Amino acid sequence: MFIDYAKIYIISGNGGNGAISFRREKYIANGGPDGGDGGRGGSVYFQVDLGLNTLMDFRYKKKFSAGNGENGSGSRCNGKKGTDIYIKVPQGTVIKDEETGKIIADLSKEGQVECILQGGKGGKGNCHFATATRQIPNFAETGEPGKEKTIILELKLIADVGLLGYPNVGKSTLLSRMTDNKVKVANYHFTTIDPNLGVVKLEGNRSFVLADIPGLIEGASEGVGLGLQFLRHVERTRLLIHVVDVAGTEGRDPVEDFEKINNELAKYDEKLANKLQIVAANKIDVLDNDDNFNKLSKAAKAKGFEIYKISAVTGEGLSELFNRVYEVLQTIPKVEFEVSNEETYYTLDDEEETFEVHRKDGKFIVTGKQVENLMRRINFSDYESLAYFHLNLRKIGVDGELRKQGIKNGDIVQIFDWEFEYEE
Repeated sequence: MFIDYAKIYIISGNGGNGAISFRREKYIANGGPDGGDGGRGGSVYFQVDLGLNTLMDFRYKKKFSAGNGENGSGSRCNGKKGTDIYIKVPQGTVIKDEETGKIIADLSKEGQVECILQGGKGGKGNCHFATATRQIPNFAETGEPGKEKTIILELKLIADVGLLGYPNVGKSTLLSRMTDNKVKVANYHFTTIDPNLGVVKLEGNRSFVLADIPGLIEGASEGVGLGLQFLRHVERTRLLIHVVDVAGTEGRDPVEDFEKINNELAKYDEKLANKLQIVAANKIDVLDNDDNFNKLSKAAKAKGFEIYKISAVTGEGLSELFNRVYEVLQTIPKVEFEVSNEETYYTLDDEEETFEVHRKDGKFIVTGKQVENLMRRINFSDYESLAYFHLNLRKIGVDGELRKQGIKNGDIVQIFDWEFEYEE
């Protein structure tokens, strides 16, 4: 089974806590703080594996977690870093944030590795907080928690040439005849529901990768049938072979089929409509006369496309068609495929440390990652630790923002679950 879409849940590791420790040796009564740092949490990486061609593994396993960092200890011993996790995916996998729909990474290159979620930072031990006036810091940082995210994996096949056309026009027969790929072939609509890849080998050690894109129907660009899933595979081909049943064995008009498929490409992405095509007029072995071919030839040439008569069943015309395809491929450079301009790359770890102040029920509420990280360093039962907390609130601008919003002595400030009475 070919799986080209998966939704999974990933979790990076928590950072270890910094240690509160003091040097204790014989003849040294007060040796000073020597608490080590906590280890960083493990990160979540995605790695291209050329041996994979499906997302099937994610059908059964949905949750992936990296290891937590170890806590620091005395004698300035730092905690061990958490174990990173590497998730292997096929080449051509796009990773999206489920919540925003934005693209996080596009794994199109051989050997590509991307860090998707960084582990939480380890907390600093109390040895970092000693100063001339604070010689016995009785506090340390706790480690940052790891991050959690639901992400979408979409696989877009990477092939040189894509076989395009309505269901049952002979694409699978063509693929099986010209490659070593033994695909299922039968006279039923949607026999192919999974994209198939094969290598076309020509004389003189010439070859290219051919993908049989499952049959499209009218309305595919609006999601009719499996249209959107199929269309995403067309994006990454360099050239299209548009297979048309020129004999009209399904009772449809070949020219109408040709036009409708191109309309669906244009509706999905204008770039697809401008992608170079070579038209393969298939089933000439059952063609009564040349009327249909002449009409199709006129429509194809109006768009600037070459057209060839073929029979996937008998093999007539295939050598000429595929030799021409190889020649055309030599004129089309291999490029790094880009995502749509409407989709923006971004990194889940690039959240700026900020804070916000707003009023509610007579209180001044302070929120934000920057303040949260500061609070994790504080031992609220220790006077020096509290003094360090208030000093840093002024440094990052919380005190100034509170004054700007009109705070007065005696007003209540709430920071997460803690409440303080404001004093200048």
